[in-house]
Amino acid sequence: MSAGDAGPVLFAYDGSDLAANAIAEAGRQLRPGRDAVVVTIWEPFNVGFAPVAGRELDAAAADEVQAAAQEAAAHGAALAGAAGFRATSTAAEAAPTFKGIIEAAEQAGATLIVLGSHGRGGVAGLLAGSVASAVAAHSPRSVLIVHRP
Repeated sequence: MSAGDAGPVLFAYDGSDLAANAIAEAGRQLRPGRDAVVVTIWEPFNVGFAPVAGRELDAAAADEVQAAAQEAAAHGAALAGAAGFRATSTAAEAAPTFKGIIEAAEQAGATLIVLGSHGRGGVAGLLAGSVASAVAAHSPRSVLIVHRP
């Protein structure tokens, strides 16, 4: 497969500065004009992403959380567009989050998943787990994990 035939990039975007940095870094490393899908995943009763502009959410109100996730994904798609990608956005409910990211990549036909690493080590990493590590361990696709600048 040549670079021109590569499928889209899937960006896992949780609204964090680290996720925005991952999009920007991919823009520096990958060819411009590539198709991209930005996905924001939320878990039932555990939002799992940072709403745009500090919006307050009731995690039990699924419609409200879904709308906020779609807004966050659209914000991520705007960042991807600014980084040189032809980006669309989507949002999905999934638990655990890493499975939702892998499923979104499958549905999009993505050949690469890009996400930021929160770099939780030690006890925090053991308790919170690492979405980036889980995606890398379980995805059949290539995964680009961007660490803190």
